[in-house]
Amino acid sequence: MSSASELPEPRFAPASVDASHQIALELRRYLEREGLRPGDRIGTEQELAAEFGVSRPTLREGLRLLASSHLIRVGRGRAGGIFVARTPGEGMSRNVSESISMMLATESVSLGELLDARLFLEVPLAGLAALNATEETAAELQAAIDDATGHTPGTPPFNDADTRFHQTLARAADNELLRAFTDWILEVLQPKLIEEIGSRTDGDEILRQHRDIQRAVRRNQPAAAEKAMRAHIEYLMRVQRGDA
Repeated sequence: MSSASELPEPRFAPASVDASHQIALELRRYLEREGLRPGDRIGTEQELAAEFGVSRPTLREGLRLLASSHLIRVGRGRAGGIFVARTPGEGMSRNVSESISMMLATESVSLGELLDARLFLEVPLAGLAALNATEETAAELQAAIDDATGHTPGTPPFNDADTRFHQTLARAADNELLRAFTDWILEVLQPKLIEEIGSRTDGDEILRQHRDIQRAVRRNQPAAAEKAMRAHIEYLMRVQRGDA
């Protein structure tokens, strides 16, 4: 029989007042503290209820709060349990994207307003990318440009390469919070832009702008990268307004 000293150290403090919210907060902190990744197993309902000292219905309410934030998923069956669905940063990003998508669908915000917001978010992101960029970053940006060359804006090959270009910049910026607040650009804004102005954009001009950004990033020149990104977004704004 195991002695008390041999029991594993508790991962979570026992839940008390407002238990479901405390459970959600403790689990969120646990994901961040342990650096858990999507697919990692946290435990079963029975195990977690015992650790928190609560009933399973109370635990489920806390899990529901986390699931609504896209952080966990519940697997059923013998190999089931509670699994990480997204990191906290990814979960926040998903919430932002869903909120903006709903605002766009209900016309609470216009495409022009989203482009304005993009200008204030993605310009400094490009500067950070240039500051932190490696040779691998520059190579990935160039590969995305090469893959888009010869294709028309609005077609899958061009769109996929364009998305990879901006994803590479976001990763290179190495700022999880800023990245979480800019993921909606690719998830919500880009598809809407393609639908509305894809046929009116000049593919050669887009690629020229991407080359300017890539060159500044490769040379680790933040000011030049910000200037090039600003020119890129302002071009899209002119096309959207019908001025280009």
